[in-house]
Amino acid sequence: MIEVLSIASEVYPLVKTGGLADVAGALPKALAPLGVAMRTLLPGYPVVMSKLSDRTAVASFADLFGGAARLLAARVEGLDLLVIDAPHLYDRPGGPYAGPDGADWPDNWQRFAALSFVAYEIGRGLLPDYRPQILHAHDWQAGLVPAYVAFNAPTRVKTIQTVHNLAFQGRFGWEVFPELRLDYRAADEGAIEFYGGISFLKAGLQCADALTTVSPTYAQEIRTEAYGMGLQGLLQSRADVLHGITNGIDVHEWNPGDDAALPDHYSATTTMLRAGNKQAVAHEFGLDGTDGPLFAVVSRLTWQKGMDMLAHCIDDLVSRGGRLAVLGSGEIALENGFKAAAIRHPGKVGIVTKYDERLSHLVQGGADVMVIPSRFEPCGLTQLYGLRYGCVPLVSRVGGLADTVIDANEAAVEAGVATGIVFAPATQEALGEAIRRTFALYGREKVWRKMQRRGMKSDVSWEASAEKYADLYSNLIGQKRDDDQDD
Repeated sequence: MIEVLSIASEVYPLVKTGGLADVAGALPKALAPLGVAMRTLLPGYPVVMSKLSDRTAVASFADLFGGAARLLAARVEGLDLLVIDAPHLYDRPGGPYAGPDGADWPDNWQRFAALSFVAYEIGRGLLPDYRPQILHAHDWQAGLVPAYVAFNAPTRVKTIQTVHNLAFQGRFGWEVFPELRLDYRAADEGAIEFYGGISFLKAGLQCADALTTVSPTYAQEIRTEAYGMGLQGLLQSRADVLHGITNGIDVHEWNPGDDAALPDHYSATTTMLRAGNKQAVAHEFGLDGTDGPLFAVVSRLTWQKGMDMLAHCIDDLVSRGGRLAVLGSGEIALENGFKAAAIRHPGKVGIVTKYDERLSHLVQGGADVMVIPSRFEPCGLTQLYGLRYGCVPLVSRVGGLADTVIDANEAAVEAGVATGIVFAPATQEALGEAIRRTFALYGREKVWRKMQRRGMKSDVSWEASAEKYADLYSNLIGQKRDDDQDD
């Protein structure tokens, strides 16, 4: 059995702001049959602490970046957890990264340095009965894990840094470096310095034994100036240890055959039963009951996600007989733009500006088209949910969207392999043309039904991706996996 400690700032179903939580929550379960035992270390936010009904203190810290702390062991929803109970860092209102006013906590550098430091201490033997062989760090919040291992007291543990979104790099002023408890060699050797400040993510990318990101195309894109966010040189220099492994989804959690959020359940052979769900979506968003295609968005409303481009296409979409349901929040200007469109087109455009897990399932089960016009997209899970639910993805040809959706060009339609509508480049004009192409395809009922069925039969599970992670772990430590030993 390979022992892996996953270090993440959010884990579904305990705390979630985005796809990172879904991945961190699903991967341990997917790896269990493959000879990998994965525990997860995460901060003790109030929402997390409230769900630890049965917990045991396994270690303590007299001073963890400014206050006393405990390390708690618990099992929740099938996940083996280690939770940092540090009230001075995590017991506060708001979300994992920001306060109720939406502003980032000014001490985020301390809050997540603490997360990384505790992982490092576990890796070097903090717990007498648990010694992981690999520390798997997710995103910038765990980016200092590989740096602590590389520069502080030596330990044999191996490290992996996974990038879920290179745009978020954990950048802070250089003045915090002396407080990080990181050996000064990290500064001398340039492992953490980034344009005069520090970057937690850069430290992880430079120091980890292996790097992964969440799709093969994104692994290529981030080595270029267009997508590298200033780190392309470093990533290109480490291309030999960079792996693109496409995310999967929990196909039990996301199953249109028994999803409690859906009024009507269905399968790939009974997609006509989605009609009742479509009516329920229309009701939730205040839309009328016309017969045209129902487009949907389940997303952060940001420039990265291309939401400004979609906002400019709404009038044309409605004029062609379409409706639009938007579930998400983000940049105020974009929220206001969609709200204005809802006022301009009553019964045709509706927006709900909050996170709602139940409603996101309902939208996938009832909408006809899931619009994801991202300018860059490391992997994306929304299109995978769409494929699983017969909600046809309309996506830009970037990152994981390019890897997971097959465009409905005439050859693909004729061959019966199309699963969505893919456009490039990521511009308003190209999106507008893709929307017009979607209307034409929707009007060809047999083609549309076939495309839905083909998408629903796609393998969007973690099975193949978990195998790749298990192989990576095995190769990293030079240990044959338990499930391979009888082969």
